[in-house]
Amino acid sequence: MPIRILSDQLIHQIAAGEVVERPASVLKELVENSLDAGATQIDIDIEEGGIRRCRVVDNGCGIARDELTLAMARHATSKIGSIEDLERVGTLGFRGEALPSIASVSRMRVISRVATSEVGYAVTADNGSFSEPAPSPHPVGTSIEVSDLFFNVPARRKFLRSERTEQQHLLRMIERLALSRFEVGFKVTVGRRALLSYPAAAGEAQRQLRVAQIMGEEFVAQSLFVEHAAVGLKLWGWLGLPTCA
Repeated sequence: MPIRILSDQLIHQIAAGEVVERPASVLKELVENSLDAGATQIDIDIEEGGIRRCRVVDNGCGIARDELTLAMARHATSKIGSIEDLERVGTLGFRGEALPSIASVSRMRVISRVATSEVGYAVTADNGSFSEPAPSPHPVGTSIEVSDLFFNVPARRKFLRSERTEQQHLLRMIERLALSRFEVGFKVTVGRRALLSYPAAAGEAQRQLRVAQIMGEEFVAQSLFVEHAAVGLKLWGWLGLPTCA
């Protein structure tokens, strides 16, 4: 076979293999984008273990109309602008690869609105092709819906596990994120049934309640709360005692 330049679509699908392994990978990237956008409430709706559909809705800062299509481009990001920024990255993502990688192996719809706009705008992506932004009603924030994951890469899709297994991976992902961002509320719905609901936790009592929801009352009863700050760093959390098996 002669050497040749790969098509952009094939390049994106290869790159997607580094970012998107299963529905939980998609959810992680979308939720981390919401957190970087300053969201205080993130609602997630999934169907068929996230394979058929995964929708994330947040109340973050939103994406301006003129930047919606750009957000789908590889290596386009608002999180860094120079090599010096790499030394002080304060966001969960910064490479500008998540959305284009996901869009190359799924059908995606993004609706977003910024506070300075009276209306939201929507962009759809299908097999790497993007539509022009069109007006769409939406509160301030962003909604991203990913459907038919790996529909165009059957070899990848056949390696996915059962709907139940993929759903468990999704739920565990949200639990881990919820334990790291107590100030953010999370809600997960499957169809019309709410599976997880973690209200934003401001005080210590509310944070402890969230830990109990996820880790269990026994863990909280047999753990030690620690908090320490030094040299510009702060560490706090719950440590399980030796009696907590």
